[in-house]
Amino acid sequence: MVTVRSFAKINLGLCIGARRADGFHHLRTVYQTIALHDVIRVEVGRGTGVEIRCQDSRVPKDESNTCYWIVERAMAPLKVRGRVVIEIEKRLPVQGGLGGASSNAVAALLALERAVKKTLPAAERLRLAAEVGSDLPLFLVGGTVLGVGRGEEVYPLPDLPATPCVIATPAMGVSTPMAFAAWDAQFPHGLEPVALGNRNGTAEAVPFPRGERKTVSGGIEAGELRSAWTTEGGRPHTFVAELTDLTPSDRMIQFGRVLSAWLSGSQNKAGKVYSGVPASGRGRAETPLLDLVRTGIENDFEQVVFPKYPELRDVKRALECAGALYASLSGSGSATYGLFRSRQAAEKAASRLGKHGIEALATTTLARPQYWKKFLVSSF
Repeated sequence: MVTVRSFAKINLGLCIGARRADGFHHLRTVYQTIALHDVIRVEVGRGTGVEIRCQDSRVPKDESNTCYWIVERAMAPLKVRGRVVIEIEKRLPVQGGLGGASSNAVAALLALERAVKKTLPAAERLRLAAEVGSDLPLFLVGGTVLGVGRGEEVYPLPDLPATPCVIATPAMGVSTPMAFAAWDAQFPHGLEPVALGNRNGTAEAVPFPRGERKTVSGGIEAGELRSAWTTEGGRPHTFVAELTDLTPSDRMIQFGRVLSAWLSGSQNKAGKVYSGVPASGRGRAETPLLDLVRTGIENDFEQVVFPKYPELRDVKRALECAGALYASLSGSGSATYGLFRSRQAAEKAASRLGKHGIEALATTTLARPQYWKKFLVSSF
């Protein structure tokens, strides 16, 4: 029997684009693996087929389980003979936005390879993972990972130092398909109204609710796109633009530009490129990870999940009140996380949330080397 850890992830920003021809949405997100995990045990014995065992009644035991799905597809190329038994020790929330089911599937696949002492080519693993689900391929990389396409096209980003965090896990579950449906209902054409303008002569996007009219500057109201300069002493002072629609493609480009700016900066003392432009004119953040989230990237799902589940908005506020330097929904929720300056601050915040009836755990992000070092239980 092979026993492995199935680590969770959080999303550092998540930008939802237009619906694709295949029914999925274009996405841009930065995945980050964290130390919270399930435990997966895989054994190959006599018989045929795949068997799922789990004491959690919410976990499916049939073909709908992602572990079942990916292992069944891997058995032929791995030339597995026998019955594959997968035991899932569930510690992560179900439908929590932490990628538990996807991580379980990847862990099961890699444990099966170890059990039969055979390996699939890396490209074949990624293809197989992408066929089963959008979140699976990130767990074949670990650490900080850029996700594009529908999230399944993944690229490793520079490895970042561990950052303390608190994961709040409300008892409710949020359905990702339902969250996407709510998004499509609110933005039926994949367009989001924005106003452009700031006081230094450069454009800045500021979202407004669809259909709302805003006076941007100088009494000009939102309508069709127009812009004007005001001058003071002969120098440009304020750029104003009226409410307009930003296409899904534009939104993807904006997210990419923010990420590119973050990646394009200087090297640290070890010679590794960690991050670029500090956010909002601040000095260098305490950690490169905080540098990234301070660029203003957000999780679009909050716009449709929070109105339906206002208690999740309250959890985010509770994390901020407890000292989180950044807090966000992970995926479509319901898990909400906060990033903290120190482990002590994170533990204190988790205790504070617990006293208010919010289940929360202090943990840390996992860089790529630690992710793989701790994958096998025997190596922890």
